[in-house]
Amino acid sequence: MRTVPRLQKDTVALYHALNELIRIYQFRDRDRICCHDISITQCHGLEGLVHHGPLMLNELADYLHLDKSTTSRVVDSLERKGYATRLVHPDDSRALELKATPAGIRLHQLIMDEILEEEEAVLSDLSVEVRRALPGVLRKLTQAAANRSKRPNVGCSSASAENQAIGAKK
Repeated sequence: MRTVPRLQKDTVALYHALNELIRIYQFRDRDRICCHDISITQCHGLEGLVHHGPLMLNELADYLHLDKSTTSRVVDSLERKGYATRLVHPDDSRALELKATPAGIRLHQLIMDEILEEEEAVLSDLSVEVRRALPGVLRKLTQAAANRSKRPNVGCSSASAENQAIGAKK
């Protein structure tokens, strides 16, 4: 299948726009969220527990796209700070479920209020049509990225061969 040159240009433009957006949001969020004494990853974990909890550790790990040991450390830190708790699962006394505490729910709401206030200011400059289309477009891009991340080593075979060739030249 041959790529249409305009589609190629649009693809490159989208890549650069998303890359810049993600980079800026990561740093903006880091500066805002870390002032509440939690990391970005802890904030995402807390959000998962608030919106989807209670969750088992593996469910939270899937939500965060992290391995279980890293997720366990995130939960450990949230628990130490009083924002999450581990409870005996009601259906399986050998299992634990993770839940946001009332303090965790309040912190999550405070952070969300701050972020949403800023997002509202951004959206106020856009037309109604663009504002309404954006969530759908972003969800579609997110789903495509999530599907891609589930496929092992996508794009790595040609990169590996190229890296090996570069290493051989040194």
